[in-house]
Amino acid sequence: VQLQASGGGLVQPGDSLRLSCAATGHIERTYLMAWFRQSPGKEREFVARITWGPQQTFYGNSVKGRFTISRDSAKNTVYLQMNSLKPEDTAVYFCAARRGLITSNPSQFTYWGQGTLVTVSS
Repeated sequence: VQLQASGGGLVQPGDSLRLSCAATGHIERTYLMAWFRQSPGKEREFVARITWGPQQTFYGNSVKGRFTISRDSAKNTVYLQMNSLKPEDTAVYFCAARRGLITSNPSQFTYWGQGTLVTVSS
C-alpha cells in the first residue's frame, strides 16, 4: 500500500481546507486509516482515524468538532475536512494506514504518506 497526501496550503484563521490521501493497492475492510500532524520541535500528534469497512471515526481532542475524516472506497481515498482553522493547526499533515488493530499510536502504523504542509496565518 502506498499513500499520497495532498491539499495543504496557506490559509487564514477561520478558513477551511480539505486534505486528501489517495491509496494505491488493495485496502481491505479491516484497514485503519488515520491522519497525524507534526510541528517543528514537537512529537507527531494524532488527529483522526477511520476504519475502512465500518467507517467508525475517532478524533483527537484538539480537533474534535472542527475536523471530519471520511473515506471514498470507490476512489481509495481518505479525506480530512478541516474547518475553523487556527494558527495552532499549522503543521505537516501525514496520512497513515495499518491492518487490524485500532490505535492512535503513530508507532503502530505500517504505511505512511509523504506529508502535506498546512499553514494557518493572517
